Amino acid sequence: MFPRLRAQGPTVLIPLAWAVVGLAHLDVVSDRAVLIFHVVAAVLIAAFAALSWDEMETDVLRVWRDILLVGLLLTVGGIVGLLVVQLRDPFLTTTILGWMVVPGIGLYYTGKRVVTGQRAYTAGAVLSVLGAAVYAGGLFPATNAALLAGIGLALVGQTVGIAQAVRQPRETPSG
Repeated sequence: MFPRLRAQGPTVLIPLAWAVVGLAHLDVVSDRAVLIFHVVAAVLIAAFAALSWDEMETDVLRVWRDILLVGLLLTVGGIVGLLVVQLRDPFLTTTILGWMVVPGIGLYYTGKRVVTGQRAYTAGAVLSVLGAAVYAGGLFPATNAALLAGIGLALVGQTVGIAQAVRQPRETPSG
């Protein structure tokens, strides 16, 4: 059961994470709930990385292992931002933008390295990075519609990418 959960869990967890971010922007979920979600996410990311470390030693999977490590740092930064009021805005903004851009880069790289699913990975990359651009543009001045649109783009893009990865878990690189 655990290998299956490890392989397919991200297809639920990634869109769930972005949904929580969107709901937090709408003040539907409390800061405490967002903090708990960040702590749980950090534990899950660390556990996934530790349990998958040896399987993620080469090529595309090595890039995703690095993305998990950067993502863990981003998530811990989000925890700090939620706990230290003076750091809230810069740390949470960095966490959100980082989680949009870093997986976007990974999806782009993956799309260039695999034979099957190149379009899905590339589309996911474009949507994720476009989401970051829309979100960043919505910060100055703060526009909830733009922030939510950016979150939505990242949600769709990263969900497309992880769904492709689950469909093609043992893809061999093309180059």
